[in-house]
Amino acid sequence: MIAYIIRRVLYAIPILIGVNLITFVLFFVVNSPDDMARMHLGVKRVTQEAIEKWKAERGYDKPLMVNEQAAGMGKVTDTIFFEKSLALLAFEFGRADDGRSIGREISARMWPSLAIAVPTLIIGIGVQISFALLLAFFRGSYIDLWGVVICIIMMSISGLFYIIGGQYLISKLWRLAPISGYDMGINAFKFIVLPVIIGVIGGMGAGIRLYRTLFLEELGKDYVRTARAKGLSEVRVLFTHVLKNAMIPILTGVVVILPILFLGSLILESFFGIPGLGSYTIDAIQAQDFAVVRAMVFLGSVLYIIGLLLTDISYTLVDPRVRLN
Repeated sequence: MIAYIIRRVLYAIPILIGVNLITFVLFFVVNSPDDMARMHLGVKRVTQEAIEKWKAERGYDKPLMVNEQAAGMGKVTDTIFFEKSLALLAFEFGRADDGRSIGREISARMWPSLAIAVPTLIIGIGVQISFALLLAFFRGSYIDLWGVVICIIMMSISGLFYIIGGQYLISKLWRLAPISGYDMGINAFKFIVLPVIIGVIGGMGAGIRLYRTLFLEELGKDYVRTARAKGLSEVRVLFTHVLKNAMIPILTGVVVILPILFLGSLILESFFGIPGLGSYTIDAIQAQDFAVVRAMVFLGSVLYIIGLLLTDISYTLVDPRVRLN
């Protein structure tokens, strides 16, 4: 297993370099360093001298990827790409355009994001799997039919409706939770309850339908018929055999959303005024702060790779037939 992990880590290096390169190219195709300077200095009455000074102070006065004026390796190293992007491979996030340390901001903002992401993920998956098993148990009945109809309705409703409706009912009408804001420590609980509830409800429709399909597919296999022939109850067949054999696609689906959860739900954090990584990313995009954008894209890529590795390892735990070699 150690050799497998080392091999996967080595595979990740060219992937991260490629992500860095694509992020750099896409950002500077849309924005030039002059555009970034005008954004920070103000569009009106900005002089070329002020633009050049802003670029020189932040290291954007160099060529993007190839410095024709430099000699030797300087053609590659004396560029914005080398100085701003490759340092990320050593997890040196650098500073934002406002001078603040990006690493320190990430350390501070990751906790509000995790405070919402972890309970939303755990409670959400538990609720979705429970309802999916219930629909699979009553498959073909009116309960199953109306369950699917409700799931489709929930999937068809915009996430903004859940947020606005939740804020109106729970915060404004019933006054059970603050409508927005955040506080540290135990006081954070009252601010994260409503975003977590909305996050769980918003993901129920698609999640229940997905897991119901997985469970129904497993119910049609030979091992289920064998289990029933042995006289096992339907509940035991579902929870002991079907759920266990459906864990691999469930784990795969969970890994896909892990980076998104860590970076915070962008819309939820914006609507509820939570100072997490999601709102940090949105603010950076609006301010055209390339340093923060590239750092968050890189961090998301690292988390995705780690998630895939953990998923592959977990496959061996839920299915002994899987071998990492």
